[in-house]
Amino acid sequence: MLILMGLNSPRTDIENVKNKVISLGCTPHEIPGASRLAIGITGPTGTLKTEDFKMMNSVDDVVRVTKNYKLVSRMMKEDDTIIDFGNTTAGGKELTIIAGPCSVESRDQIFEIADRLTSMGIKFLRAGAYKPRSSPYSFQGMKEKGIELLGEVKERYGIKIVTEVLDPYTIENIGKVADIFQLGARNMQNFSLLDAVGKTGKPVLLKRGMSATIEELLLSAEYILSHNNFNVLLCERGIRTFETATRNTLDLNAVPVIKKHSHLPIIVDPSHGIGIGDKVPAMSLAAIAAGADGLILEVHNDPKNALSDGYQSLTFDQFEKLLVKIKQLAPIVDKELNL
Repeated sequence: MLILMGLNSPRTDIENVKNKVISLGCTPHEIPGASRLAIGITGPTGTLKTEDFKMMNSVDDVVRVTKNYKLVSRMMKEDDTIIDFGNTTAGGKELTIIAGPCSVESRDQIFEIADRLTSMGIKFLRAGAYKPRSSPYSFQGMKEKGIELLGEVKERYGIKIVTEVLDPYTIENIGKVADIFQLGARNMQNFSLLDAVGKTGKPVLLKRGMSATIEELLLSAEYILSHNNFNVLLCERGIRTFETATRNTLDLNAVPVIKKHSHLPIIVDPSHGIGIGDKVPAMSLAAIAAGADGLILEVHNDPKNALSDGYQSLTFDQFEKLLVKIKQLAPIVDKELNL
């Protein structure tokens, strides 16, 4: 259920509505928009009556939300969610470009990559310290040492850090460095982890599971938003199909569908989506043409000797050439690339 109120409604009226929601055994979520204030209601809403709220002061309308996902729904919030990071935003007109290696491998490696990326104007560095791998014998990341190195990189270059969190126990340590918690495809339905990152209030990059439907992705995001953490970026990173010529099948259909049904920003990961480095630029441009709010790309100083995902990583030269094309494409889709 959704209660619509004016943006200038007195605070006492807003609190009265929220208190009534609580008294009826449900949870209120205050959602400011560009033209109105919405109070979303979650919990056992089936027993609530619209008449319970329509006569309250400052209430303009009461609407039932029919989707299984409520808070992420476009019905709940008409305006696009824009996440403010100070010197940049995600979900607005500016394209969000997140770049870096799959994993932190050494001090020299991560500092060289951060140095080159910041010189290109990149504001977000992606790099995994904890790496969930399909094989237990593959490189699992530098773990605590990797987090320490990311902290040093952040301090020297002022770049924002996007790194993966595997379980609730590592959140506190990773949160000291990370500006965005990344939840990988394998953890999309790790519900205890979704709850835990939701409670932090920190931005979350939520990747679509390799066999997950769009609705399942949105329901996973709902777990995070249910803790009043609306700082969520959805990520399309390719799904598993019968095709074997590429690592995954990049489902760019998901971008306009999600934009229709949800207010959350969506970025695309063409590196995992196709898994072939020299094909990543084409899919990056296709993603932006489809309406994506940004990209997350694997960029490495020495892809041939990378400890993980080197085959799908871009070199500095390839990445720089791609940025030129993105800057040319951005105005056509009413976006900006501010580097």
